[in-house]
Amino acid sequence: MSNTDQAPTAASARRTPPEPIPLSLLTGFLGAGKTTLLNRLLKDPALANTAVIINEFGEVGLDHLLVDYIDDNTVLLQSGCLCCTMRGDLVDALEKLLRDLDNGRAKFSRVLLETTGLADPAPVLHTAMVHPYLVKRFRLDGVITVVDAVNGDRTLNEHAEAVKQAAVADRIVLSKTDIATPTGTQALIDRLKALNPAAAILDAAQGEATADKLLNCGLYDPSRKIPDVGKWLAAEAYEASHVHGHDHHHGHHHHDINRHDEHIGSFVLRTDRTIPAGTLDMFFELLLATHGAQILRLKGIVKVAEHPEMPLVVHGVQHVLHPPARLPRWPDDDHTTRLVFITRDLPQRTVSDLFDAFIGIPKADQADRTALTDNPLVPFGGR
Repeated sequence: MSNTDQAPTAASARRTPPEPIPLSLLTGFLGAGKTTLLNRLLKDPALANTAVIINEFGEVGLDHLLVDYIDDNTVLLQSGCLCCTMRGDLVDALEKLLRDLDNGRAKFSRVLLETTGLADPAPVLHTAMVHPYLVKRFRLDGVITVVDAVNGDRTLNEHAEAVKQAAVADRIVLSKTDIATPTGTQALIDRLKALNPAAAILDAAQGEATADKLLNCGLYDPSRKIPDVGKWLAAEAYEASHVHGHDHHHGHHHHDINRHDEHIGSFVLRTDRTIPAGTLDMFFELLLATHGAQILRLKGIVKVAEHPEMPLVVHGVQHVLHPPARLPRWPDDDHTTRLVFITRDLPQRTVSDLFDAFIGIPKADQADRTALTDNPLVPFGGR
């Protein structure tokens, strides 16, 4: 047997990067019911082999769940969850978990991060997406946002951050429906569906907010060899919402214009054209440099000219783009480029005109790609 045919040694196996660990973010405004939901989830055997990071143990009634103290900041629960408290820096907490995992002191296959007191989910998402080590070891599974059925409408009216939490969620958990009025609950559900057409809304009081419905809501489904991009993108949900008059930027809502919802929009850009990788890079660079603060979330699958049969999956939060992932093949029969945007105060036309200019769709009233990229005043200095 030649050297090339030999079985891999233990040393070479160690050099193989481990499979990224799914990271779920549990968010929601103060008093929404995150702690109650978390307490229920911690008893669920489906969370076995999950590391749960919370801000303080004191906020979660762990007494009846405790099995063993590992150290001052970590406990092991009956369900098999490893539960640790984050005091200070999120990066430190995640790096410590990874060290414990690599050294055999802890065992877990996913992380659930509860963000009590942190109104804006973007900084946490940025941490997981741009930290040079963490981005290799973790992948974002999804954002779970808890909304209070009793006070949710008022919270959305008064706090722009609460609207942002709901807009970027992959799953919305509705709490306290058992003590809210049916009319008020339905109005809130309608509002949330207009704000975020793609997120499943789960009623906690009805027992719908279970681990199996909250986890694995990201791009990668462990039961599939190829990612379920269509389900993750949910492009049809955003397009259907426009058909039914939920385009926030074109005045189809008949609500108080001071409501924060009116600033949030969602739309999909599609094209059959293949896009050169350099063109795609320049489009994202210019878009995020000029409008990054207004892009709450961006998801997409792109047909790249250099590898048209191996699509590129992109995911961004505000001005940060996660390193794109190349799929070995298209996940279904739809081979079109689809980019889903959730934005704040950013009209669809601003983005679509820029996109059309880069992919070469001429328009009489706008600059083409050459004019944009040769301009020394553009953020990347012209090319």
